[in-house]
Amino acid sequence: MAILAVGTVIAFARYLVQVRNSTDRTAAFVALRSHLGRSILLGLEVLVAADIVRTIVEVPTLVSAVSLGIIVFVRIALSFAIDVEIDGVAPWRKGPPGDRDQQQPN
Repeated sequence: MAILAVGTVIAFARYLVQVRNSTDRTAAFVALRSHLGRSILLGLEVLVAADIVRTIVEVPTLVSAVSLGIIVFVRIALSFAIDVEIDGVAPWRKGPPGDRDQQQPN
């Protein structure tokens, strides 16, 4: 939760600075959505790692393994959906990391 809270505060602080320094509120809003989405993705990654560690530390049972599988599957689906929402393109359609900033979504 700390990652989500700090990420949200940072995203809104950046948004307010952009709005104050620029007249392009649309670009500031797009950047806000991107920063919020990235903090949500980071939070999901940490939660998946915590669930994996918790499952390993506890006495392993079939129920805990199935629960972990379902949790990981749901979080991967959420991560994928958020990533597509942020970038506007499926991950496998992205170019090399250096070209992503120049790429326009279809």
